[in-house]
Amino acid sequence: MNRILALTAVAALGLMALAAPAHAQATRTWVSGVGDDANPCSRTAPCKTFAGAISKTATGGYIDCLDPGGFGAVTITKSITIQCDEEIGHVLVSGTNGIIVNIPAGSSVTLRGLSLEGIFPGSGLNGISFIGQGTLHVQECVIHDFGQNGINFAPTGAGTAVLQVTDETLIFSNNNGNTAFAGIMIAPSGGAVAVASVNGVHISANANGIIVNGGGLSTRDTVVAKNSGDGIQAINSAGVIIDHASLVQNGGTGAKATTGATVFIGNSTVAGNGTGVSFVGATMQSFKNNQFAFNTPDGTPIPAAPGANQ
Repeated sequence: MNRILALTAVAALGLMALAAPAHAQATRTWVSGVGDDANPCSRTAPCKTFAGAISKTATGGYIDCLDPGGFGAVTITKSITIQCDEEIGHVLVSGTNGIIVNIPAGSSVTLRGLSLEGIFPGSGLNGISFIGQGTLHVQECVIHDFGQNGINFAPTGAGTAVLQVTDETLIFSNNNGNTAFAGIMIAPSGGAVAVASVNGVHISANANGIIVNGGGLSTRDTVVAKNSGDGIQAINSAGVIIDHASLVQNGGTGAKATTGATVFIGNSTVAGNGTGVSFVGATMQSFKNNQFAFNTPDGTPIPAAPGANQ
């Protein structure tokens, strides 16, 4: 009888072991240039890549960088923050996207202090590709040398998706002159509503600075300069507010509106562009406090916005 009881106990313990959950995900994990993805991603045993750490990080958690390193491409499908100090967290890719964000409605992703780079100029696809719902915050990041868009904000499906790019983020040298792309592309589809704000950002030397292909954009204190095409382009019934911006030395038009778009511009400098502003089949209105200089030409005079200084 004792032998039967002992065997029963052993069997029960075995079943308990099979049913036991895997190690709980941590709310904060770490990556290091000398880490290992076999580690638990703790501070004393960090992982090597963002992809390795994200599977061990709880929804709503944080991935931090302990030291400089190239931490690889990653796909994000849940709320999470990836943050590094002084852009020590690098994502270097060739022929693919740097970071894909595909999160459900109600989720939020923050990317802070990262450097996203196409290994060879123009070899990557998009620096950041957003294809879901929810909210994406991009803060203090550097994005350059991708073959398509620096940030491709392309939410799909019914619902409202939000993009916020802030805090001296730099987006430059993307697209290889292909006018279909931009430093920031906003292009919702499938019934999605895109709401974007770009504040305190520098966007330069891309094919275009910002393209708003549907959805809405407000931008303030942003420099859009030396892009080979247009500075800011609004199409397909997009709504854009440009405030305290510098649209300078773009090869195309500083601010362009077509195909039913609406653009309001105020307190901004439009200088040294191929054309200052243009709007055909669209609405553009000025708060009559902008500075235009050295455009060839300045473009069609902009009607005053309601309540503008006359």
